[in-house]
Amino acid sequence: MEKEYIINACSGKKIEVKKNQLITIVDIEGSQVVDFFAEVSENPDEFLSTGVTIDCNESLKLKTGDIIYTNLYQPMFEILADDVKEHDLLHPCCRPEMYDFFYHNGEKHSNCLDNINISLENKRAIIHPVNFFMYTKINVDGSIVVKKPLSKAGDKVILKALMNVSLGIAACSVSESDCNGGKTSSIKIIIED
Repeated sequence: MEKEYIINACSGKKIEVKKNQLITIVDIEGSQVVDFFAEVSENPDEFLSTGVTIDCNESLKLKTGDIIYTNLYQPMFEILADDVKEHDLLHPCCRPEMYDFFYHNGEKHSNCLDNINISLENKRAIIHPVNFFMYTKINVDGSIVVKKPLSKAGDKVILKALMNVSLGIAACSVSESDCNGGKTSSIKIIIED
């Protein structure tokens, strides 16, 4: 069985996924970042952790075959396929304070922190998602630069769920920089057995 979800630009959605189901994340128009977060269905205090994922994979980058882990060091997702091979594990969800800091426009700005918290009916103070398709260039001196995503229209990432999870997914709201190529657009999520 297959279910398809469209997440409109600057919005978020909760999607329930069972162990062993496949999750396909599609960049419909290209250059759109997907803030991808998840909680364990039976225990929202166990959730996706980019820090633990970096630790366990011993890498700041994700590749096919890698595992995405929870904050309790449990395998949560496996990456089965990846058209783009450039994603971000460093940046937290955008939030009003971030828009104020960089662009002086945080008041009432759509943001991924609120969109994911509202979707999951939670109030996390900060969320560190996997930012699929986000291109953060890491320089030799340790500095970072957010560049236009390398994803083209129709590019996708396919994950296998390794436990029952509640996904909180947002189509990133940043149009003020190269983060989403200077504009925002919708994304597609396909869940299948």
